Amino acid sequence: MLRNPSFRNPTFFSTWLLWLVGVVAFPIAGIAGTAFGGRLSNPVSALIGGAACGIIIGLGQVLVSRRRLDPLMWIPLSAIGMGLGLLLGSSVVNYRTTLAELALMGAITGLVFGAAQALALPPRARRRWLWALGVAALWALGWTVTALFGSNVEEQFTNFGIVGAVAFTALSGLLLHLLLPFHPASGMWLRSRPVDPRA
Repeated sequence: MLRNPSFRNPTFFSTWLLWLVGVVAFPIAGIAGTAFGGRLSNPVSALIGGAACGIIIGLGQVLVSRRRLDPLMWIPLSAIGMGLGLLLGSSVVNYRTTLAELALMGAITGLVFGAAQALALPPRARRRWLWALGVAALWALGWTVTALFGSNVEEQFTNFGIVGAVAFTALSGLLLHLLLPFHPASGMWLRSRPVDPRA
């Protein structure tokens, strides 16, 4: 018998709801990014603003992860990944804010950001590379829905708006459950492994 993640597990919904609370980190991260980096209009603002965003988002995710994420790894790598990802993504689109360019910037930013966070996942995580790909797709989605729902994207924010944040957080919570399910007995992560019937 294998202990695998299941969306029917009674702890899944409460764990996912707690992760969803982490959405509040995104507007705070956006404020911090603008405060430290200013408008997203040059490489310096992208790097500094992105790193500030990454710290806040990473911290928020750690706090709602039910101890699945190591803050000493997750927060610094989130800052590095977000800073470098936003630097690369915004440079590729030349800091423009059309729907297509925001989606492309989001995909590039998310790929670098997600790859950095994937390195911070604990050894028990399954197929960590899926986190990088998933974050890339979801970061592009976050910017897309933000642009579609009328946010002032032309103001060149470092992070997408609350609608995009809700979409990203809800779906990334499902992905994290697949890669690193919560184990209620220990309060830590769960790895697929045989169960000792004597335990």
